[in-house]
Amino acid sequence: MSKLIIASGTGFLGQVLVNHFKNKFEEIVILTRGKSQIIDGIKYVNWNARTFTGWEKELENATVLINLAGKSVDCRYTKENKKEILWSRIDSTKILNKAVLNCKNPPKHWLNSSTATIYRFSLDKQMDEVDGEIGNDFSINVALSWEKAFFKTETSKTMKTALRTSIVLGKNGGAFMPLKTLAKMGFGGKQGKGNQFVSWIHEEDFANAVDFIIEKEMTGVINIVSPNPIRNADFMEKLRKAVSFPFGIPLSKFFLEIGSFFIRTETELVLKSRNVVPKRLLENGFRFKFGKIDEAFKDLLH
Repeated sequence: MSKLIIASGTGFLGQVLVNHFKNKFEEIVILTRGKSQIIDGIKYVNWNARTFTGWEKELENATVLINLAGKSVDCRYTKENKKEILWSRIDSTKILNKAVLNCKNPPKHWLNSSTATIYRFSLDKQMDEVDGEIGNDFSINVALSWEKAFFKTETSKTMKTALRTSIVLGKNGGAFMPLKTLAKMGFGGKQGKGNQFVSWIHEEDFANAVDFIIEKEMTGVINIVSPNPIRNADFMEKLRKAVSFPFGIPLSKFFLEIGSFFIRTETELVLKSRNVVPKRLLENGFRFKFGKIDEAFKDLLH
């Protein structure tokens, strides 16, 4: 494969993908809000994710485009932050649609971030891409608007795939690091009622799944999650064992509300029951290296 473009690829997931693909593509271009430069053979090109400033020329003759742009949801849901969460996703997707349509030789395959949070809170039903039920709240409506902005513009020469990704557990970023710290400090008990499901995926499986989707030319919406969602209480118990901490103080919703206020985040990130499964990946023969949480924790703490 010749050319990979990752829009907003300097964060945790971008780096996971760069490490995975660096020897598989002849050229990797990262669109970044930082300055244009070349580091370790990777080309960084400045963009503002809203207007054409020259970066759009990079899309010519690209094999794959992956868009990871969007303000982190790990913040307080103030009016201003909610607006930025929504429009950072919509604007970047819209301008990329325009750029793709303007190309003489557009990217063959465009994979756009989405989220497994698009499905409703579920303690019972497992949500897949076919029978999954979409809910109705701020985060879900952001996800719906995001996917609509992606798919409503037809790009006849470019295949499109929305990656409905869950919590990605990695050694150097994402949700795993603060959770590990909590467990080591003795606060690794259940969060809230503890019966809510956690949908997760190991960083290596995340990168392998993206690779698999490209190779198989899979389009439409795909759940990027492990096949085994786990209840929060069990997730935290296994994490305590993995970090060898003898006990875990449970955190009630009340204490989570207080704590999340001080660390400037929202309790929804841990209290929503995300009971999501990767039906399409499994049906197409994808094999998870870390399908169970014990295997994932063992590797991440190795």
